[in-house]
Amino acid sequence: MDLDYGKCWGTSKKDSWKNTLLLAYQSLGVVYGDLSISPLYVYKSTFAEDIHHSETNEEIFGVLSFVFWTLTLVPLFKYVFVVLRADDNGEGGTFALYSLICRHVKVSLLPNRQVADEALSTYKFEHPPEPNNNSSRMKMVLEKHKSLHTALLILVLLGTCMVIGDGLLTPAISVFSAVSGLELSMSKDQHQYAVIPITCFILVCLFALQHFGTHRVGFFFAPVVLTWLICISALGLYNIFHWNPHVYQALSPYYMLKFLRKTRKGGWMSLGGILLCITGSEAMFADLGHFSYAAIQMAFTFLVYPALILAYMGQAAYLSKHHHTIHDIGFYVSVPESVRWPVLVIAILASVVGSQAIISGTFSIINQSQSLGCFPRVKVVHTSDKIHGQIYIPEINWMLMILCIAVTIGFRDTKHMGNASGLAVMAVMLVTTCLTSLVIILCWQKPPIVAFIFLLFFGSIELLYFSASLVKFREGAWLPILLALFLVTIMFVWHYATIKKYEYDLHNKVSLEWLLALGPSLGIARVPGIGIVFTDLTSGIPANFSRFVTNLPAFHRLLVFVCIKSVPVPFVPPAERYLVGRVGPAAHRSYRCIVRYGYRDVHQDVDSFESELINRLADFISYDWYKESGIVDTCNEDDGYRSGASSNECRLAVIGTVAISGGPPFEIEESVQPASVSIGFSTVDSVTDVIEMEPLDVVERRVRFAIDTDSEADPGSEMDVQLREELHDLHAAQQAGTAFILGHSHVKAKQGSSLLKRLAINFGYNFLRRNCRGADVVLKVPPASLLESLVHHQHPSDWECGKMCLNVDTSISKACEIVSPPGPVLFILDGVGYTDHNTTMFCSQIRNGTKAFRLPVVLKHDLVEDG
Repeated sequence: MDLDYGKCWGTSKKDSWKNTLLLAYQSLGVVYGDLSISPLYVYKSTFAEDIHHSETNEEIFGVLSFVFWTLTLVPLFKYVFVVLRADDNGEGGTFALYSLICRHVKVSLLPNRQVADEALSTYKFEHPPEPNNNSSRMKMVLEKHKSLHTALLILVLLGTCMVIGDGLLTPAISVFSAVSGLELSMSKDQHQYAVIPITCFILVCLFALQHFGTHRVGFFFAPVVLTWLICISALGLYNIFHWNPHVYQALSPYYMLKFLRKTRKGGWMSLGGILLCITGSEAMFADLGHFSYAAIQMAFTFLVYPALILAYMGQAAYLSKHHHTIHDIGFYVSVPESVRWPVLVIAILASVVGSQAIISGTFSIINQSQSLGCFPRVKVVHTSDKIHGQIYIPEINWMLMILCIAVTIGFRDTKHMGNASGLAVMAVMLVTTCLTSLVIILCWQKPPIVAFIFLLFFGSIELLYFSASLVKFREGAWLPILLALFLVTIMFVWHYATIKKYEYDLHNKVSLEWLLALGPSLGIARVPGIGIVFTDLTSGIPANFSRFVTNLPAFHRLLVFVCIKSVPVPFVPPAERYLVGRVGPAAHRSYRCIVRYGYRDVHQDVDSFESELINRLADFISYDWYKESGIVDTCNEDDGYRSGASSNECRLAVIGTVAISGGPPFEIEESVQPASVSIGFSTVDSVTDVIEMEPLDVVERRVRFAIDTDSEADPGSEMDVQLREELHDLHAAQQAGTAFILGHSHVKAKQGSSLLKRLAINFGYNFLRRNCRGADVVLKVPPASLLESLVHHQHPSDWECGKMCLNVDTSISKACEIVSPPGPVLFILDGVGYTDHNTTMFCSQIRNGTKAFRLPVVLKHDLVEDG
């Protein structure tokens, strides 16, 4: 199995200033929607109960000073100038930092890790920094203690869960704050019974439209946010010049000290409302992959930041001259009555845009968690064929909608919603600060003192705000804490059970010798078509396949063991996605294909995946035979391997396009051993000839060959005939149809396990497994046919019978044919035989001596594991 490179490092070009300006404009609607609407509720949450506005203006000026320096230090200095540079191949977010650390330090808990993964072009820095002794010592400490691996994973999961919690709370507080402007235009009784229903209606509409995707109205987002920023900037300037031009004096840090001296404990507790001014700052890093560093930096520094500062200064200037307002302190009291209704409409639209951004971000981070094995299987729908990364998760969407409406009806005010949202936001920022500190040491190879200063400075600011939010546990802050604990438990249990299941499969795989011994002499028939066996193993034969053959003694003439695995990179270039090799000799027609995806990659649908897989098999077959024959050939147009060539080889083979770039190939060899099958990795050191490729814009098959100089094969020899024969078999198998064989495992805690482990595995994990999406849905296997076979590993007597259920949209006689001997098919349903060919549902008990069936499109095999 050869690993070829398909993407050169350093191929990315810097964006032109026009493109950067366009990206900066587009980022307004995606990145800054949540952050830009924070003026709606910051002052109202801050002055809720803990402090009161007095005629000395010390409170309002102190709050303004806190807001200014918080916006300056956290979003501007921390995120724009430091955190945005800790990207993972242009991607940002919690998982980007975690994967970056995992690639430099062996702390990942992901199973089936391979040395070949490190050869991916997206795996390492383009220009890695020189290692130093301090980072090496810290790396050794982290790799040595397994408990630190678990602690790091829990920290990442905690940050992820807080992002999900923010996705629940942000739509509620944003839309509610925007709609609450109606209180100035109606009586108190009318306002009480109007705001909540209107808010809930807008939220229902927002979530109900998610399945259409945002690509249809995405062009509308940036103009709305830009209009809102211009609006609050103009209102801020008006209030400053009209009410108090000297409000700029409050930007001095001296007013923060005066504020804390006067308000004491109340002032400290009010920080839980002030921190809402940076709600949405994390989106700058999380959405980095959709834009660019320069675009996000430009949009915030020159537009969003000045607009927010003017808005907060304008509100403070108005409040400094109005100490006894009829209504509570808030955004709308500072809006002139003549423009109040237009501002209300723009505010509601901006709040919807900001909510949409955080909802889409929640879908994205759950999809990343699922890709890394940290979340139960959910159905991911891609809402746009043109725009990468736009997804919709139905079950998560409706859960968020129900919880969001419950929060709105339950809290009914900005204070409680703000306390809950503030704690979630600050928890995410603390996690980002901790992970960025590790990146500074381990990835950037900076001295530990640099990371310590970063952690101490920004961590102390965030801990101050976090403590102020935590004190308000009973006043709303309990919600994100309980939600995070619940989600962390689910994610950790799922991840733990997934790893244990993989370890069981790894230790119970069967030998390659067993597979090669199967044949007619043992009553095993090979039927036409391609059998794709999905497994988590990157080597060996999965145990569930052996039990499948035991119960149904037949498998396909062309067998492919497919492992779809996640690697800790955001994207895997298509040319590097597939690793293909043989399982046994060429005559057995068995192959292994390892398909690698990054945590932000879009999984292919079954049709494109099947076509791509067959292309890669054809590529590998041609490469393997030419390698064995020792032919030095580029397989270009002259050799008949381009699309449209007229040679026999072209007519028999399906050749894909493999883009290659420099780099040492890897060989993965499977050896026949009595007890197990192992895979080893060795770099090909001696390559006598490397084929020079054309530029990447030339559409042709490009293959990097590692030539065996000892081979003296002739192109016209028997080996060339065997190549044609194998490609012909692949083509014939494709025409006969493809079966997808899925292994479905039941995990059970072994005897003597602790009560906590039995509860987590036997009840928690199995409950999640039964209620989440099946593997066939996640892998996008066509649901036209579904065959389930249940085999209990604990009781050997149960191996004699398997319970099957088939759902097909064609006749039974066509879907399931007797392989040997020929004759009518008999289906037994509850002891009664059926031969009706129009029946589309049947159950069968397979016992010893039962005839073998040709499998339909999908086979799902259930294995109950003890361990």
